Amino acid sequence: MASGLEIDARLTVTIEGDELQLAASGTYLILNVPSQRVLDKLTSGPPKDPNAPPRAPGPKPDPLQQLHELAKRLGLVLELRVSGKTYVTFGQGKRPSITFHAVLGKIGSFFRS
Repeated sequence: MASGLEIDARLTVTIEGDELQLAASGTYLILNVPSQRVLDKLTSGPPKDPNAPPRAPGPKPDPLQQLHELAKRLGLVLELRVSGKTYVTFGQGKRPSITFHAVLGKIGSFFRS
């Protein structure tokens, strides 16, 4: 188990014209995504191959829980923000803390074209 890991950084990454901002101080990291549209694009994964064989049914690992457990092991707290509003906090408690803003943002993204 890692202990004493501390980070001090500011980083801006541009992906297809959208700027993601990462700020870190000590054991607290904040990743700010500019909009729900950008978050949806980042989390949609690679395009699906229509000719690929179907996957075997079964339990799939929860990526949010995996990220949460990694943050806890490293002793870090990662906060995901969209347009400056906190969506999810990883690394504190038993499970990732998902906020009301995240729920509303996801619901709203279903109605956008």
